[in-house]
Amino acid sequence: MADISKLENDIKLIIDELKGICQTAGLTGSAAEEVVITSTFLYKFLNDKFMWNLANFCKEIGMKQEDVLNNVGDSMDAFYDTYASDVAFAREDTITYLATKVNADRFYSAFDDVLEHISNNPRNEDFSIETADGEKKPLFTRITENVESSKRNNFAKSIFASIARTKFDFGEAFENNFDFYSTIFEYLIKDYNVASGTYAEYFTPQSISAIIAKILVEMSPVKDTIYDIYDPAAGSGSLILHLAHALGNGSFGNKARVYTQDISQKSTRFLRLNMMLNGLTESLDNIIEGDSMLSPAHYEKKGDPNSGLKHFSYVTANPPFKMDFSSTRDLIDSKWEATSRFFAGIPKIPNAKKDSMAIYLLFIQHILYSLKDDGKAAIVVPTGFITAQSAIEKKIRQKITDEGWLKGVISMPSNIFANTGTNVSVLFIDKSNTDGNVMLVDASKLGTKGKSGKNQRTVLSPKEIAKIEDTFINREVVDDFSVMVSTDEIKEKNYSWSAGQYFDVKIEYVELTPEEFEAKMTSYKETLNELFAEGKSLEDEIKKQLEELEYDKNS
Repeated sequence: MADISKLENDIKLIIDELKGICQTAGLTGSAAEEVVITSTFLYKFLNDKFMWNLANFCKEIGMKQEDVLNNVGDSMDAFYDTYASDVAFAREDTITYLATKVNADRFYSAFDDVLEHISNNPRNEDFSIETADGEKKPLFTRITENVESSKRNNFAKSIFASIARTKFDFGEAFENNFDFYSTIFEYLIKDYNVASGTYAEYFTPQSISAIIAKILVEMSPVKDTIYDIYDPAAGSGSLILHLAHALGNGSFGNKARVYTQDISQKSTRFLRLNMMLNGLTESLDNIIEGDSMLSPAHYEKKGDPNSGLKHFSYVTANPPFKMDFSSTRDLIDSKWEATSRFFAGIPKIPNAKKDSMAIYLLFIQHILYSLKDDGKAAIVVPTGFITAQSAIEKKIRQKITDEGWLKGVISMPSNIFANTGTNVSVLFIDKSNTDGNVMLVDASKLGTKGKSGKNQRTVLSPKEIAKIEDTFINREVVDDFSVMVSTDEIKEKNYSWSAGQYFDVKIEYVELTPEEFEAKMTSYKETLNELFAEGKSLEDEIKKQLEELEYDKNS
């Protein structure tokens, strides 16, 4: 068994070294830095995985690696067919081959050529990212062009020295170990995936993603089938990949076919990296960069808008809550007015503060529209939504409640997301919900507060995570924490989904003897008399001072 902790430390060391090299090259804090870091790491990861697979393949067929790499007897073609779901490398694409070129005057060009060659390999076409209008974005770009020409060779050689020193061990530690990959991925992008107030730059904490995924799959028995799962605001993929993992009971590929869309180029690149780390390469063709509200890209028949928008078994989303979408608002309205996709309406364009437009309301409606008749969803929303009485918010809650789709709501602690102080709640939707009961959980008082960089952060302990999960899944009623209510009760409370409004008000009764009662009453009277006397004294003093005041014409 490989030493996972040592492997994790070795990988983090490489990431830190790459960031240090970028700092020396003057890239720290620039958009180019994250492209260089993530591209270099991905190349290293794919190279070592390729070499690991090749070593195993050679053992099985009894050939030398060098002979296979030279395609003796079409052996390389057989290897590609065996590992069709992995990125294909040619012999000259490998770190081993590049090491023979490292002393060249233009090594940086050779390094970039390798990245470009891998991207242009016809076998790797499915690893590109597709935009909503059909454009393909390659797996790699020429990364050394992000620094001045005079610095490129030293820059490339420093990067190569870092990634060539240690091989990633693809032993037991790397097989079906989602927790390992998620930890590495979060460490890799932690300096880059921060909220900037723009669309889809929010990172869902691993703990929240895990809670959501576990509850979703426990809402009904998971069948022996492949589920189509979807996130229209996927970001870097924490939510959707936790769900895929939970559906697969610890191993990917047998239960989940992933579909996503996100308007952010950066987040979509992160998502592709995340999926490749976790072996979900078969779903990469379903990762679309584009505006989910204006131009949703997934149809019942792939590429055929006339077949209607695709419907999914599971949907997860942590959408942006507010943003300025005034430039597309009327286009969205005119394009979809003939459908029921936005049944509750589209927020109007305000005269001021356009960046406060509540785009999350569109995402909720889109998700409801995208669910199968027995589909299930989890949506992160601002907590204010669950009680808001303005038109669109309330109309959405009425629809979900009246249809019986609401399975429950969990209100999370403040600052659970390190990059936003907005209080959030998670809605759980189940279109097959038939019992008419709704579980409301108020977890807002849980967690330990601390600092994450410059921001406040609330962290849930494993015990608190288990409490949230078990309470919701087992439908447990816990004083001042959870309550089970009927849809009729929700209607009586003006469609409020706030747990606190349904908690019983408890009055503590204490048995007193006549003597104890009389003593308490005497004590209360004495205290009141003292307060009244003090108040009368203060009143007389104020009146006296007012009478002593005189008008001074010289002042």
